[in-house]
Amino acid sequence: MAMGDQQIDVTKNIKTIEWLKSELLTTIASLFEILVKGVKGTQDTLIDVLANIILVTYILGKRLGINFATIDMRIDDKIRLGILEQHKVEDWYGDLSNLKQYLDRNRS
Repeated sequence: MAMGDQQIDVTKNIKTIEWLKSELLTTIASLFEILVKGVKGTQDTLIDVLANIILVTYILGKRLGINFATIDMRIDDKIRLGILEQHKVEDWYGDLSNLKQYLDRNRS
């Protein structure tokens, strides 16, 4: 790859990272707006916003040099730690155990 091509690639990656950061913030702002208005009747919109946050986060990680598997492993670590430390959402609802079961079932 020629020096000019490398500079273009780095510039393109930086622009993509900046765009992804902006997209993440915009989507999080949308989430807050939905929650302020109330989620009644907006479940499809809420699902779309939450899915977009996850999607953008994975792609941002990739652009920052972190592969998807590494992100998945860290999520698994955080779930296991939350279960062991009896995080409030685990203690009150069992959400982390449910998520672990879901991910274990669907990753096979």
